[in-house]
Amino acid sequence: MKIKSLALAASLTLAVTMSVGAAHAQEVKHRIIRFGYGLNDISNQGRATKVFADEVEKLSGGKMKVRAIGGAALGSDVQMQQALIGGAQEMMVGSTATLVGITKEMAIWDTPFLFNNGKEADAVLDGPVGQKIMDKLQEKGLVGLVYWENGFRNLTNNKRAVAKLEDLDGIKLRVMQNNVFIDSFKTLGANAVPLPFSELFTALETKTVDGQENPFNTILSSKFYEVQKYLTVTNHVYSPWIVLVSKKYWDGLSKTEQKVLMDAARKSRDFERQDTRAEADKALADLKAKGMQINQLSPMEANRMRDKLSTVNAGIAANVGQPLWDEVQAAVKKARGAQ
Repeated sequence: MKIKSLALAASLTLAVTMSVGAAHAQEVKHRIIRFGYGLNDISNQGRATKVFADEVEKLSGGKMKVRAIGGAALGSDVQMQQALIGGAQEMMVGSTATLVGITKEMAIWDTPFLFNNGKEADAVLDGPVGQKIMDKLQEKGLVGLVYWENGFRNLTNNKRAVAKLEDLDGIKLRVMQNNVFIDSFKTLGANAVPLPFSELFTALETKTVDGQENPFNTILSSKFYEVQKYLTVTNHVYSPWIVLVSKKYWDGLSKTEQKVLMDAARKSRDFERQDTRAEADKALADLKAKGMQINQLSPMEANRMRDKLSTVNAGIAANVGQPLWDEVQAAVKKARGAQ
């Protein structure tokens, strides 16, 4: 009798397990997910997108497939954001800076000299205040999954080496379509020209603009060294990317499908940050080897820029709300103290 009871219990357990597995399988449908991004497929953005796509396929048992479309083929970040809001596209990864017109709280990540290093950024972005700001997107028709790293932004131009604040005077500098970036560089004396990233190489090549600012990885993968002479290491802004889903699309997914996307996004985030930082370590040397003239902004000049931008920071605090500004500053202080 005891053996029969054990056999019965085992068969019941197997039946329950199989029914749960079947239910799980029924919650995952065959889906094609268009995932747009701005850089090319050999960039850090492209490599991390592939990790995400492979993980989605694996976790969904091959039912959910990500169609990765790079090179801004689906449009600029702003155009893709609007496509997601309207439900015409499922997913994308892009800059948080281009979301400011949709969700004003995103402007907090554009604060000049907010983070000293990647560890501080990780702790704040992945912590409660980072999630709080990300969740604001849902009111506007977007769902944020994770933050990726674009990296610390640095200046390139064709006019002169920027060694001091005054060297920025009159330089036509392409900036993102974002008021904080426009105001920051105008305050520093540059002629800030907002342009989509997809138009940037041509604008540099035709001398419509003199320069731009982006992380080393992007400068290298986009071949800006072919049309830019001077690079100044400023680390003036830490720039995150954010993985987004159309809320219309997200709300139509089962909880299991949502979990597949979230788990895959987290895996891609961890890969992307490690990959981006490793690449950045060698990208500067590669850019020098490509013929760019490189100089490091001195701490004294960085402080002069920081002081000059105090009015911009006050404007960000007023825009996002002083309580949120204080919350982010407290999180940065805590992260800095933990190192």
